[in-house]
Amino acid sequence: MPERDKPHTPAEYGYEFSEQVGHLLRRAYQRHTAIFQRHSCDKQLTAIQFVTLCTLVERGPSSLTDIVQATAIDPATVRGVIKRLKARDWIALSTCAQDQRKVIVTITPEGEGLVDEMVPAAQRISDLTMENLNPAERVALLAFDDVKGILRRMGRTLAGRTDPAGPSTVSSGISAGVTSDLRL
Repeated sequence: MPERDKPHTPAEYGYEFSEQVGHLLRRAYQRHTAIFQRHSCDKQLTAIQFVTLCTLVERGPSSLTDIVQATAIDPATVRGVIKRLKARDWIALSTCAQDQRKVIVTITPEGEGLVDEMVPAAQRISDLTMENLNPAERVALLAFDDVKGILRRMGRTLAGRTDPAGPSTVSSGISAGVTSDLRL
């Protein structure tokens, strides 16, 4: 068998996929999602749906564009989330008085009740997500502005706001793409 002149596997190039930031973040997120599903007050509620409901509680009635910007959830996903939340009667949809093309999302009393019930569970879910960390590591992850700032900057890049690879994909599709498929 002839010897190879150059590396042919990622490891031979010095690239260990299991040590890359994207892989590590994905593994941590998978763990969090599994814990969320196991401890949620409603087994059909997803973390993304919960974030959307929390956004509506905090901000009040919001356009789909506002929800996309507040949550960093892509427009296509927001459309599906909104449809599922509406089907569960946790939100209501209306049109904006100033712009009939704009959909306004409002949380219902049932949705507010779910958020009230879910917040203690969500706090427990966060604790369980970090249970493998010692107290110093928890402080390092949550208390230091450097780590939170880094994660926020990474999130902004993922949301398409400062993507060095090209023009923004999120902001360009928000208005037209998010509202067109929803029925009031």
